[in-house]
Amino acid sequence: MAIQYSETEYRNFGKCICLENGKIRLMVTLDIGPRIIYFSTRGGSNILFEDVNRDFCELNKGYGTWYAYGGHRLWCAPEMMPETYFPDNNRVSYEFKDGILTLNAKPTPFGKQFSLQIEMSDGNSVKIRNIITNTSEKPAFFAPWALTGLASGGIEFIPLSRKQTGFLPNRTMALWSYSQIADPRFTLKDECAVLRHDQQASAPFKAGFNVADGYVVYAAGNQVFRKSFEPYGDCSYPDFGCNFETYTNKLFLEIELLGALREYAAGEQAVIEETWEICETNQSPEEVIAAQMKQITGS
Repeated sequence: MAIQYSETEYRNFGKCICLENGKIRLMVTLDIGPRIIYFSTRGGSNILFEDVNRDFCELNKGYGTWYAYGGHRLWCAPEMMPETYFPDNNRVSYEFKDGILTLNAKPTPFGKQFSLQIEMSDGNSVKIRNIITNTSEKPAFFAPWALTGLASGGIEFIPLSRKQTGFLPNRTMALWSYSQIADPRFTLKDECAVLRHDQQASAPFKAGFNVADGYVVYAAGNQVFRKSFEPYGDCSYPDFGCNFETYTNKLFLEIELLGALREYAAGEQAVIEETWEICETNQSPEEVIAAQMKQITGS
C-alpha cells in the first residue's frame, strides 16, 4: 500500500498531518511544535504520551508558558532557562515531497530553527531527521537533543556497553539530583538497564548512559516500540558524556537522544537521525523485556 498523506484534526492538538501505510500510523502537529503526537500499529493505541490536560508545563517568564503536549520534540542541550523552555505554541510550515514530510518552526529569539523530516517505509518503520539550524550570525555552542515521550504503563530496555576495555572504563552513567539510586522503577544489571513507568510514582527519575548498541526498546500493552540511532561516537556529549538519557514521572516515560556538544557555525545544522519501529505482540511487556535480556546475555 502506498503512503497515505492527509490533513486532520486530532483531539485538542489542532490540525495535524497524518501518514499511514496500512500497517502503521503517524501524526505530526501543525498548530504547535512541530511534535510527532501519534504513532501506532494499524488499529493499535498510541504508543506516545498525550498531554491532553496540559498537566506538564513550565512558566517561562517573559516568553509565556511552555507545554510538553506529549509525543516527540526537539531541544538544545544543555538544558537551561529561558532558551530550553521557549514556548513552541505557534503554527509550523510543512512540505510533503518525494515521500518525505518536512516541518519547520519559525526561528526562536535564541537563533535556532527546529525542523523534522519524516520518511515512512512500506513496512513498520519510519526514519526521522531531527535538525537544529543555527540561524544567528555567530557560532553557537550546543548539542541537538531529541526527546520522545511514551505512553504510561510500559517498560524500557537499555543495552549497556559490553566492550572489553581492560584497564579502561566501558560504561558511563549519569544521575540527576532528584534520582534516587534505590528507585524501585529502575533496575541496573551488568549488560542493561531497565526502567518501568509507574503512574503511582511520586517523584521523577532520570539517568544517562553511553549506549553503544544504538537502540532501545519500550514495551507497553500489546505493542513493542524500538528506537534505533547512531551508536556512541568519538565526540563530546552533554551530561558527563551521555548520548542517551531517559526520564520518567507519573505521567510518562521519555527516551532522549543527544548529539555532539560543540560549536556550530552560523547557518550550520546539527542533526540526529533515528528510526522508529513498532509491532504488535502476544507477549506481556515483562516477557518482551526478558527476551531482550536473553538476547544480549545468551542465557
